[in-house]
Amino acid sequence: MPPFPRLPRRDLIALLGAGLASPWAMALNLSESDAASGVRTALERGAQAALANLGRTDGFLGNPQVRIELPGALRDAARLLRTTGQGKRIDDLVTSMNRAAEQAMPEARQLLVTTVRNISVEDAVRIVRGGDDAVTRFFEDKTRSPLTTKFLPIVTKATERQALSEKYNAVAGKASGFGLLRKEDANLQSYVTDKALDGLYFMIGQEEKKIRQDPVGTGSAILKKVFGG
Repeated sequence: MPPFPRLPRRDLIALLGAGLASPWAMALNLSESDAASGVRTALERGAQAALANLGRTDGFLGNPQVRIELPGALRDAARLLRTTGQGKRIDDLVTSMNRAAEQAMPEARQLLVTTVRNISVEDAVRIVRGGDDAVTRFFEDKTRSPLTTKFLPIVTKATERQALSEKYNAVAGKASGFGLLRKEDANLQSYVTDKALDGLYFMIGQEEKKIRQDPVGTGSAILKKVFGG
């Protein structure tokens, strides 16, 4: 990989005057290469942690923070269906949605890795200026659209094994028509894909918080240097 270009001194001075977080208030004591390397390492850590947690059995289903439930009006309808003895079928549908999300996660790995490798010094500066969730927002901005394309066929294949998916789409379509459900949630495969990506970026965000709060605890010299102010 070619070396990162050096930032003009005026840009480094601008960083100091921008009221940035304390690690970056010492920007002139860091080379621009160190700064970019630190951001790249933070991105990589966040991606690896998220994929390791989510891309396994019960990665979604067993984590209440990202577990995919039925949306809005369908969740209310499910409560009624449970009173008619349909509880197992509802549980099976929820399980299948979460299993589909878990199965899709490995497909995100290469795109996330490529995104990390391609980060520029300019990207790193924007992340520095962007606030405490800037790493996560950077990933989402760069990868959400292409990952939607990658995830959708995997989710479709997984949910087609569950007979309730057609019934979901039929009921959800009607609920959407009455304004009881967002239009984008009216298709099971699209809904699960969207929620799977929400979970991915949420978990990347959790790792970013850990890095920012305790860079020394990461055991990484570059993270300590860049984020440890």
